[in-house]
Amino acid sequence: MSDREAITVTKKELVNRIAEDTGHTKVVVKDILQRFLDEIVEELVHGNRLEFREFGVFEVRLRAARQAQNPRTLEKVTVPAKRVVKFKVGRLMRERVCGDEPSPPRPETKSEPALPPKGAQPPPPTPPTRPPSNSPF
Repeated sequence: MSDREAITVTKKELVNRIAEDTGHTKVVVKDILQRFLDEIVEELVHGNRLEFREFGVFEVRLRAARQAQNPRTLEKVTVPAKRVVKFKVGRLMRERVCGDEPSPPRPETKSEPALPPKGAQPPPPTPPTRPPSNSPF
């Protein structure tokens, strides 16, 4: 993060920016943005996982019941199991926000050539290629 203090950006400010950038009215942009957020919540309510490539993944996990302690009274209490929303940051967001170096590209693995069926004739050998000549013809 930079030296400046972080500011809070509201949905209204995002709507204003998007409306200005796209030429749509604020009412239309606000409706679309709200529907998008509502759909995310609805999918999470149903226990579904939402994956936005390069951005991140939202999913619901079950946090197990556990024993805890009240810090004032030191009394032991049981915290019941509950569902929690987890977000895992995607690669592109992590690189842009955290300033991480981009991950090196994965090396391409050359697949092994398929073996011919048993008893099949091997392919004919390829003729050798000539070295390039300096001739214009």
